Formats: sequence, C-alpha cells, structure tokens
Amino acid sequence: MSVVSQVILKADDELRYPSSGELRGIENFLKTGQQRIRIAETLSENEKKIVDQAQKQLFKKRPDYRAPGGNAYGQRQYNQCLRDYGWYLRLVTYGVLSGDKEPIESIGLIGVKEMYNSLDVPVPGMVEAIRFLKEAALGQLSAEDAQEAAPYFDYIIQTMS
Repeated sequence: MSVVSQVILKADDELRYPSSGELRGIENFLKTGQQRIRIAETLSENEKKIVDQAQKQLFKKRPDYRAPGGNAYGQRQYNQCLRDYGWYLRLVTYGVLSGDKEPIESIGLIGVKEMYNSLDVPVPGMVEAIRFLKEAALGQLSAEDAQEAAPYFDYIIQTMS
C-alpha cells in the first residue's frame, strides 16, 4: 500500500482529515516519484542480466545446488530457481514504487518459509540467492538509487532468515 493510501485510510479510520505532518509525508513521497520509477524501470529492463549474474555467483559458491540431488539439479528445477529470482526482483520493484514494504510482505513473503521447507528447498540457500540478487541489482543502479532500493532487498533477506 502506498504512503498516500496509508495516510488516507488512517485518517478515514479516525474520522479526520490528514494532519499537516501526514501531508508533508505525501509531499515527500511524491517528490521521489521520478527516482522510484527510474529504479523500477532499470531493474525490470535489466532483469535477465541481474538474474544471470546472481545465479552465476550463487552456483559458483554452491555448486552442490546444481549437482545430482541438489535443489537446482535438472533443467526444470534450475528454471524454477531463475523464475523465483525474477519474482523476488519484481517484488522489490513493487516496494520501491509504493514506497512501502507491505506489497512485498502481502504478495510474496507470507508463508514463503513454510512453502520452501515443504518443498525441501533450503531457506538459507534462498537467503543467499537474494543476497546475490541484491548485489547484482544494485550494481545496475546509481549510488543514490541503490541506497533507495537496498532496504527492500534487506527486508526480504531479514524476513526469510
């Protein structure tokens, strides 16, 4: 949910107008709109490059994941890993665009540990994968944009840890 939606819903729940502080928060959110759009565009336009770089780093460090018996062994499982990388990158763009971590939580993280555990996917491996995804993604952004995007990756990492 965006900052704007949060302010409106909170004010409505309390049967009042938004406060001047809340309105300043909306104003600050709107001022960063171009940056948030730029970040989302850069990440989406470079998804394949980011995912490729991240998976190479992970499987270089953890070749056992691609070996027989590993969770990314075989083309089907490997493709599912890459699909998940893209999915997490997309979740980050949702957070960046909304200026909030709530879309990441509600769309992508509720029940994720349980799902991976039920599929015998090592959650620490997924956390490591997200770290490599973060590194690859932030490498595509300016320092200022990377600073804005990093907390959304960190939120996923912390929630899954």
